[in-house]
Amino acid sequence: MSNAKQAVATAIEQVGALVNPRNIVLVGASDRPGSWPATVWKTVHEHGFKGNIYAVNPNRDTIGGKPCYKDFASLPEKPDHVAFLTPAQHVPAGLAAAAAAGARSATVFASGFGEDGSPDGLQLAAELRRVVEQSGIGVTGPNCTGNIIADSGLVTLVDHRKLNVAPGAVSLVGQSGGVLLYANHILADRGIQVGKLITSGNEVGLNCADYIAYLAQDEATRVIFCYLEAIKDLDKFKAACALARDNGKPVIVFKIGASEEGRKAAMTHTGALAGSSAVFDAVLQDVGVLRADSLDEAVEMIELVVHLGVPIGYNIGAMSLSGAYRGILVDAAAGSGMKFPKLADDVERRLTDLLGVGSSAGNPADGGFTVLTSVEKYIEAVNIFCDDPDLDILVLQAELPREEGMAANWEERFQGIHDLVTRRGKKLAFISMFSRMYTDYTRRLRAGLPNVAFIHETTKSVRALARLAKWSELARRASGEAGTAAGNDARDASPAVIELRERAKCATGTFLLNERDSKQLLGSYGMAVTREEVASSADEAVRLADAIGYPVVLKAVSDRLYHKSDIGAVQLGLGSAEAVKAAYWLIHENVGRSGFEGELDGILVCQQIDGGKELVAGIQRDPEMGAVLMIGSGGVLLELMQDVAFAPLPISRRRALDLIRSTRIAKLLGGYRGEAAHDLSRIADSLVALGNLAVDLGDALESIDINPLVSRAGGKDPIALDAVVVLGREAAH
Repeated sequence: MSNAKQAVATAIEQVGALVNPRNIVLVGASDRPGSWPATVWKTVHEHGFKGNIYAVNPNRDTIGGKPCYKDFASLPEKPDHVAFLTPAQHVPAGLAAAAAAGARSATVFASGFGEDGSPDGLQLAAELRRVVEQSGIGVTGPNCTGNIIADSGLVTLVDHRKLNVAPGAVSLVGQSGGVLLYANHILADRGIQVGKLITSGNEVGLNCADYIAYLAQDEATRVIFCYLEAIKDLDKFKAACALARDNGKPVIVFKIGASEEGRKAAMTHTGALAGSSAVFDAVLQDVGVLRADSLDEAVEMIELVVHLGVPIGYNIGAMSLSGAYRGILVDAAAGSGMKFPKLADDVERRLTDLLGVGSSAGNPADGGFTVLTSVEKYIEAVNIFCDDPDLDILVLQAELPREEGMAANWEERFQGIHDLVTRRGKKLAFISMFSRMYTDYTRRLRAGLPNVAFIHETTKSVRALARLAKWSELARRASGEAGTAAGNDARDASPAVIELRERAKCATGTFLLNERDSKQLLGSYGMAVTREEVASSADEAVRLADAIGYPVVLKAVSDRLYHKSDIGAVQLGLGSAEAVKAAYWLIHENVGRSGFEGELDGILVCQQIDGGKELVAGIQRDPEMGAVLMIGSGGVLLELMQDVAFAPLPISRRRALDLIRSTRIAKLLGGYRGEAAHDLSRIADSLVALGNLAVDLGDALESIDINPLVSRAGGKDPIALDAVVVLGREAAH
């Protein structure tokens, strides 16, 4: 069993102890009105926990009219789940005592474990971590707000608002108790029941990956929402999410830190363009993670999964009550991946006959006045849509009324459509033009329509549909690839790579390979690079240029020069010996004027490549996501266009082709407006080679930047014109 899979198995066992305890022990319990311990004491007793609940406080004999025990040894039975309501400084010793007494899990509410970076707090966190690691006890927190586990009645969540605790298909986990508290109430307002809510806090013990692993095999859970600030163990997180995906459970993640400003600046182009959202999606979408752009969008995705389930397809059949909304819906779908396919001929004809003169039976159809005023005709129109085998989901413009009689006959219409699609096994969502507030009447009406979705506001709802359709596509692909190798064949690292790994181990920070060494390393893995040699004199530069063939390019060579063009250390289009000599001395002068300190390794005399399409390719080690590969538009368009796509490593040839096709420049490579087409498979092979090199270098690699990588028509391999390999590790890592 792999390390990640073993970690997932351990997580399932530990979280299982947390969510199904035999008893609850509240350490530091109190009944002082308004205090945090009193709130937890009250909450724990209100929601039907079937085991015993004990209080431990050496300063009290009773709490709330019940016995209070001095220590764990005084309890009538071994403690199982221990909730610490004490100040932070008492927790490590208390947790060690609890574990020694037999406790399997614990919740630590207190803050003060280095959240503010204080040395005392960080030392306290280290002490707590040692106890957790030595004892094996499953701990949620510290600095958390408690949990809701409806199945077992374990409710330690601190929330002064009324909690509706009941089994439900939705599970919430996250590093912010505040976000989960509000999410729980918002979902309740929408009539969506949360069955499990786990706040992970600082994650000194259990983390979000552990909870996702447990929920992935929890029969009651159909969808998992995760509020995420940082991933503690990427491999375990990926394994947990893949398990959820394989069990048909989307993991919807809202993650902060998506802005470029929130990232540490990198020295290469690849790093500068590796925004958090793009890299996060690239690494995690294949293992079943759905990233929501907003918390509202997450709610719509949850609504769809709870009431329609997955998979969801891309093909929509839609009917609106106004031509204006028809346009709004079409605009919202544009570019999302969702499509309105042409209706089957028979379906088109029957809808046209039903809707009557003046109505449009296209897709989406404008129901018009005839359908609007007739419950029977409306339901029949939906029935006709159901006959089209190419439609994956039906979308109708409608919203639930806020009070009885507010919309004539809509209750009957909703019920009739619900019963129809339930009987026919179709997925259907009602979509509102704006977001709506629910009332008690709305929720009662909604509760009787469990097999249709009610999604709010067109743009975010269509985006939610598109994300779920993409998730469904990737889940099917993963299922089809089960048991096959995800990456490339095993290889023995070359002596050069082994030597570089050893250098990186000894390095105190990062270091660069100069351009010549970088390109030779790429060439050793099968990538095409320019013909080039290093000259140490002007006369030697001329001899090399004669051998390579004019025109040539001259470049300064140093492992300390990041951007040579900026200081005039690159001279292009040199067509004669005289031009080469002049460029040689000009580069030396420009480098000297730039303030560069140290000696150059020489002047690189390179074959000049003209024509082709300039791409950028590279590897960047993201602080959270690890090494990722990038491909996109390169050269002078790099920062301007930011047309790039990312993928995790290792990368297969098929995935590399998909990655290339996802960029805008792929259209140009395909033979735009009569130009010769480029062979995308040759670019894909270069990306596979680049990925192989990155995998072999492992943790020694910080980044590789190839700009430009020139793609050439006529069946030629793309060729690297410039490259920089950065090894070692940034101090912040």
